Amino acid sequence: MKSAPRALDGEAVVTLEMVAREAGVSASTVSRILNGTARVRESKARAVNAAIAKLQFLPNPVAQSLASGKSMSVGIVTQAIASPFYAEALAAIETALLRANYSPLFMSGHWREADERRCIEHLLKRRVEGIILLTSCLPDLELVRLARRLPLILTGRHVPGERIVSLDYDNTQSAKLATEYLLGQGHRRIAFIAGPESRPDALQRFNGYKAALAAQRIAFNPGLVASGEYYDAGGFAAMNRLLEGGAEFTGVFAANDQSAYGAMLALHRRGLSVPGDVSVVGFDDLPQSAFTIPPLTTVHRAIDEVGHAAAEAIIDLIEDRDPAVRPSSATLAIRESTRPLHAYMARLVASPGN
Repeated sequence: MKSAPRALDGEAVVTLEMVAREAGVSASTVSRILNGTARVRESKARAVNAAIAKLQFLPNPVAQSLASGKSMSVGIVTQAIASPFYAEALAAIETALLRANYSPLFMSGHWREADERRCIEHLLKRRVEGIILLTSCLPDLELVRLARRLPLILTGRHVPGERIVSLDYDNTQSAKLATEYLLGQGHRRIAFIAGPESRPDALQRFNGYKAALAAQRIAFNPGLVASGEYYDAGGFAAMNRLLEGGAEFTGVFAANDQSAYGAMLALHRRGLSVPGDVSVVGFDDLPQSAFTIPPLTTVHRAIDEVGHAAAEAIIDLIEDRDPAVRPSSATLAIRESTRPLHAYMARLVASPGN
């Protein structure tokens, strides 16, 4: 006699046929009820559901997708799964998709077009229902063509097209807000730690920094700019380059929080205090930014809200509903890494030897 299949832990696997016998119906009836394609008497449906509950039956999602023609899965391409910035968005996407009975499939594009295309090809082979691209680096036309095949959500950029929802973010205005805050604190020599030149969002933040200076008729000084590549180590190296180059500044705007962390460490290693000697502002408001020493003033981006909105929008597109896209606006999380310039100047005047 053929033995019942067993799971990895040795427990017997409950099969569709076992549920059918318990409910007193055919296996095909159970399958159709699970797939939502059956039109049966309510008493039969109740019997099947009771058998499923009693036997603790777990449907096979692969078999269900073959029967229904739907994979009930969504592909998500991020650029770096290990990034603390993207991690918040991915967690929110996962929660929202699972709540709606969709399975997320995560992949990393590593900011390389070839890798991102490979991810998309793999997801298409897995028959995903839609794709969420977090800050894609592919050309617009390629994304428009992809959206002809399945629904597409983009974050961090705007690409018009059918079955595309762009959850863009005004990086320029947000960076301008951060720089204006330092200017409002009396700082006039403000260094900028930039992101990668290849990144559109990094360029937008650089433009916001320059726009804020121009609005105050402060000449842009390229000697106050160094690239931090959006990483802690990059921010550390950028700050050291600024200091070794003799740049004089009382404020720093870093294009992301990770760069700001590295910059603050470099200042500390040089015997300079934040904000006693230099005020520092970041961008993103990562969870740990409230717990740095000192806590970091930064542009607050509700990245978890962006992730949640992306998940809801892809579900709406898949299920033929019009997504309700809510624009997000930036705010400043003001903490102890900044102080008015006059407080710094007063300390200099009061120090011995002045």
